Amino acid sequence: MSPITTKDGTKIYYKDWGPKDAQPIVFHHGWPLSADDWDTQMLFFVGHGFRTIAHDRRGHGRSAQVSDGHDMDHYAADIAAVVEHLDLRNTVHIGHSTGGGEATHYVAQHGQPQGRVAKLVLIGAVPPIMVKTPANPGGLPIEVFDGLRKSLADNRAQFYIDFPSGPFYGFNRPGAEAIQGVIQNWWRQAMMGSAKAQYEGIKAFSETDFTHDLKIIDVPTLVMHGTDDQIVPIADSAPLSAKLLKNGTLKIYEGFPHGMCTTHADVVNADLLTFIRS
Repeated sequence: MSPITTKDGTKIYYKDWGPKDAQPIVFHHGWPLSADDWDTQMLFFVGHGFRTIAHDRRGHGRSAQVSDGHDMDHYAADIAAVVEHLDLRNTVHIGHSTGGGEATHYVAQHGQPQGRVAKLVLIGAVPPIMVKTPANPGGLPIEVFDGLRKSLADNRAQFYIDFPSGPFYGFNRPGAEAIQGVIQNWWRQAMMGSAKAQYEGIKAFSETDFTHDLKIIDVPTLVMHGTDDQIVPIADSAPLSAKLLKNGTLKIYEGFPHGMCTTHADVVNADLLTFIRS
């Protein structure tokens, strides 16, 4: 599809598959990837008669490598521009990891007030807040995110091999068999994007507090998380988000990694379909 241009002049690339009169599902990708990370889910739901849309976040994938706006307010406004351009209604929003934060902020600040949203799904998502603060003592120390920034700045290409080869998909666990195509596809998507956008995006996904957004969302929301998520530890994320939501359902997956949409796509897709149709 042709990219759209936002109010601040940023070109946002998106994919739009399936019948235009079908119920739309919008997918929000994780850091530092692109819309392509949702190909398995998009094909699955097109096959079940849905319209599927996924965009590349600003500075990621095929969207413009702009210098500024790498924060949740801009991320949410950018997807709002895509949704409004396509005039999507009765929409299901599905966000993974950083995309879960983006989807949460979009639904609370744009989609729900406009009456465009039917349901929300958060998978291995960053809300309520990742970093350790006095109000969030169970969070990860800032040094964890400083380490990500240093690895990215020192040797982004090698870092983007090591990350999916290890904790992202759980390939570092005893007995796990690394899938080279999955690792290479992660690297391909990540290297398409802007190093500056990805560097600044670490602050956006780790330090944004989504507590207020979660409290005001009242559409049915499914919160899915694996117990072996080494990127967004479950203890300080999914159960807390589910409690803050007015209409949230928590579904925990024993032993699933952060990249569960890829490693366990058959289970994830079936549960998503059940929730959307319920």
